[in-house]
Amino acid sequence: MAAKQGTPASALRVLEEALGMDLTAAGDSAEAVAAEGAYYLEQVTITEASEDDYEYEEIPDDNVSIPEGEEDLAKAIQMVQEQATDTQILEQKTVLPSKQPTPEVIEDFLCNFLIKMGMTRTLDCFQSEWYELIQKGVIELRDIGSVPDVYTQNMLLENENKNLKKDLKHYKQAADKAREDLLKTQKERDFHRMHHKRIVQEKNKLINDLKGLKLHYASYEPTIRVLHEKHQALLKQKMLTSLERDRAVGQISGLQATLKHMEIGHNYHASEIRVIPNSEKENAPEGPTQKGLREAREKNKCKTKIKANTKDSEFPTDMQPNPNLYLCKENIGPAKFDYKLNNIFRLHELPVSCIIMHPRKDILVTCGEDRLWKLVGLPKGNVLLTGFGHTDWLSKCCFHPSGNKLATSSGDTTVKLWDLSKGNCILTFEGHNHAVWSCTWHSCGDFVASSSLDTTSKIWDVNSERCRCTLYGHTDSVNSIEFFPCSNTLLTGSADKSLSLWDARTGNCEQSLYGHMHSINDATFTPRGHMIASCDACGVTKLWDFRKLSPIVSIDIGPSPGNEVNFDSSGRVLAQASGSGVIHLLDLKSGQIHKLMGHESEAHTVVFSHDGEYLFSGGSDGTVRTWS
Repeated sequence: MAAKQGTPASALRVLEEALGMDLTAAGDSAEAVAAEGAYYLEQVTITEASEDDYEYEEIPDDNVSIPEGEEDLAKAIQMVQEQATDTQILEQKTVLPSKQPTPEVIEDFLCNFLIKMGMTRTLDCFQSEWYELIQKGVIELRDIGSVPDVYTQNMLLENENKNLKKDLKHYKQAADKAREDLLKTQKERDFHRMHHKRIVQEKNKLINDLKGLKLHYASYEPTIRVLHEKHQALLKQKMLTSLERDRAVGQISGLQATLKHMEIGHNYHASEIRVIPNSEKENAPEGPTQKGLREAREKNKCKTKIKANTKDSEFPTDMQPNPNLYLCKENIGPAKFDYKLNNIFRLHELPVSCIIMHPRKDILVTCGEDRLWKLVGLPKGNVLLTGFGHTDWLSKCCFHPSGNKLATSSGDTTVKLWDLSKGNCILTFEGHNHAVWSCTWHSCGDFVASSSLDTTSKIWDVNSERCRCTLYGHTDSVNSIEFFPCSNTLLTGSADKSLSLWDARTGNCEQSLYGHMHSINDATFTPRGHMIASCDACGVTKLWDFRKLSPIVSIDIGPSPGNEVNFDSSGRVLAQASGSGVIHLLDLKSGQIHKLMGHESEAHTVVFSHDGEYLFSGGSDGTVRTWS
């Protein structure tokens, strides 16, 4: 019987293990029972079979199956209870409660608090007195109780609050960093957007420029075709002329031999010689034979003259003081800038390349790309003399110090000297390999210097009619050359972006000045000679101190190129001829820039009158404009 009564206890233990909880524990509360649902255990006692006539009701066997050979009742009951328990769990889907935490006692709470606050001495006093009271029996542990849940929750909430504050601080820092990154990204985006817009604008501008250049090039194609045809025709004409010249030279040689034989044999008759007046000679047509004879006689005269003057000129050693020094001191009136367009003279069919004033008279000389130079009287602009002889465009001209001779440089690689009293060429210097850009007279009048596209400059002796010296040093075209007033010093400006000062006696480069970023088109001295002005292909004009050989100031008047610069007689006003057609006047005292608008196209040259009351400029349209 005792064994049979222990069977329900073992069944109860199996059920407790299946549910994962201790149903017999004394600490289970009513809330836990309510959360799990009500379980009822009924103790059944099976007695031995009585011998009375009691009839037992048969229990139907639905789902309970007892394996064959298994007659242990305890195991059968355990199996039935497990199945019933599993069925209830599946039907009710009961959530098993978590085990409740054990409340913290007051002693532990106080000790933890003191440790947390770092109060070690107070902790030692508390523990010694606490355990002393417990040993004496003054305090019983079961009467003390536990710490209320409110305090524990407050501590937990305080810790959680601290952790949340740390997280908030961290998130704020992350947000600030993200804000800075966002601002930086937005700035970079705006910069790249502006850069993209600028690139698109430049691209559109380049496309428009390219279309314009294509149209411009297409407009030149018919002209190029016509010029090519003319070139072919001229080549044929040149060939025919060469053949005719060779034939004439042969005839001249035959006639010279005949005349020689006639002179030796005295077989000529004086009655056959007829004197022709000069007027008839000028009006009579000149055949190829007469032309050949005349050229031969001119060549013989030139050779005889060269042979006669074989002595070289000497460079002056005792130079006279610069007369412009006294003129600048006398001219103390205010500088003039209010020039107005007064007159327009159409003197050339092609662009005007140079204008210079006569050193003493109100006369100017103009050079053009039509191979002509013209002597013009002022103020009416009437042409007094026209010079023919160059076979290509003229680049520069310069008066002899006396004013009775003129030197011209040309694209035909020559420098020619002209007698203005007769209007004819008296001397031609040949020696440059490419076009000659500029020329200048020495103040003594015995030397002429020239600069060329072949990167060299040459000094020519007028008396011995030969090249005295060649100046090597520039690495690109030498675009301008000028003698320092009353000295043997030469100034050159080159496309290699440098200015050079040379000793004309030795041909050595004494000093080079650097500062321009583009090709130098022109350079000149002030009348007093203490300062140099230069302009380049990007419109930048620079002033240099000639005594210190250092730059003074740089003025950007671009982007159009500066073609020429010139000072007035006082040296206080600098004029620049610009590629945009504007004449810029720079006040060297105040630094102000005044503009003269009047040219319809590019302005190539500009020069002041001696008194500074007039200004003359030449343009690419072949006109000379007078400003007063």
